[in-house]
Amino acid sequence: MPGNYTLQDLASAIGAEAVGDGSQPIQGVATLASATTGQIAFLANDKYRSQLDATRASAVIVAPNVDLPEGLSALVTKNPYAGFAKVAQLLDTTPSPAAVGIDPTAQVDASAHIGERVAIGPNVIVAAGAVISDDAVIGAGCYIGPRVQIGERTKLWQHVVFYHDCVVGADCLFHSGAVIGADGFGWANEQGKWIKIPQLGRVVIGDRVEVGASTTIDRGALDDTIISNGCIIDNQCQIAHNVFIDEDTAIAGCTVLAGSCRIGKRCLIGGATAINGHISICDDVQISGFSMVIKAIDEPGVYASGIPAAPHREWRRNGARYRQLDELFQRVKKIEKQLDSDT
Repeated sequence: MPGNYTLQDLASAIGAEAVGDGSQPIQGVATLASATTGQIAFLANDKYRSQLDATRASAVIVAPNVDLPEGLSALVTKNPYAGFAKVAQLLDTTPSPAAVGIDPTAQVDASAHIGERVAIGPNVIVAAGAVISDDAVIGAGCYIGPRVQIGERTKLWQHVVFYHDCVVGADCLFHSGAVIGADGFGWANEQGKWIKIPQLGRVVIGDRVEVGASTTIDRGALDDTIISNGCIIDNQCQIAHNVFIDEDTAIAGCTVLAGSCRIGKRCLIGGATAINGHISICDDVQISGFSMVIKAIDEPGVYASGIPAAPHREWRRNGARYRQLDELFQRVKKIEKQLDSDT
């Protein structure tokens, strides 16, 4: 639970300048439109500037040189949205998935190592040889497989599953229904019959990684699937075997990464994007939602391939013309050839 903070306390904690009454208490965060006394709001987009005059917040988080209404206190920082995120963390009221200690209904193998101040909730299973480091939190119904390693202060919400031998760093967060280390889709075909290829690698996850609800990260076939430090992965994503994701990349919901693709640092991948297997995307690439990436990207920038929705009649006309593109291309090519011969 959050502590008691004054405006000046918050300013000192996030490296901002307090303007106005720094002694007033702040108990929560809210939007400019909904905030009341004791709450702090933020202005990060000029289109909400008109709400600043009418807000009932005790204080606001703003950029330098923003004109404040008379009597309204503020935290002034270069990045108000990041400032809001930091303040919201300090004032966070989200309950813990489990209380410190081992719930009587949990099953913890005698060979597992449990660190200091660990919280293990009801009906958790911790298998042989697993390591749960100091201050980790394991919510109700989680399964921690054999020889899994969970880093310090990492938190699992309810019903997260870790298959055998997976490794997770410190300060990570896994939301309910995430499955880490299931088999990758590895099969060989012999005369029309499928032969399963055992998936012998691991999933190795760095520090400060967040994985959304019902997201699946498959174990490697031979080498490991690797999620590097600082990555954030949204709900219902599929990360296939032997994928490598470099540091601080963000992946929005329902995205699919096929096997053995490599994603660079600081990439932003929009929702419902599909990325082909065995290709590489360089650092600092932004991919718009609903894109289909079938070839490597080796230059930073913004990429897109999604087709926006259109009225049904227009879509049908365009669809019919799309089927005629090859015929049209051949006709144009023939005309160009004829024109060249005439000259």
